[in-house]
Amino acid sequence: MNALTHLSPAELDRLARKRAGAKMGWYIHALVFVLVNGAMATWATLHGHHWAVFSSLGWGLGLAVHGVVVVLSPLRSSFFSTLVQRERQRLETLRDPW
Repeated sequence: MNALTHLSPAELDRLARKRAGAKMGWYIHALVFVLVNGAMATWATLHGHHWAVFSSLGWGLGLAVHGVVVVLSPLRSSFFSTLVQRERQRLETLRDPW
């Protein structure tokens, strides 16, 4: 018997929203990472500085850890609503936490 089989529709919705929120947080983190590091790489290349790679590696490690936490953790926009709907459907049909 799966741990999610006893959850009510409201509880499934809350869990789906929580997971979609965690994924949305990672997507935002990744977007900011790409934008900032792209700008730093462009600036560093134009000015002959190579220090930007070190901050990118450090931040990239943090982004990777964030992603692992989101994927492994059992845990308001239209994109967020789409994520919530997908999670709700996945939980309803599979009753599987991940």
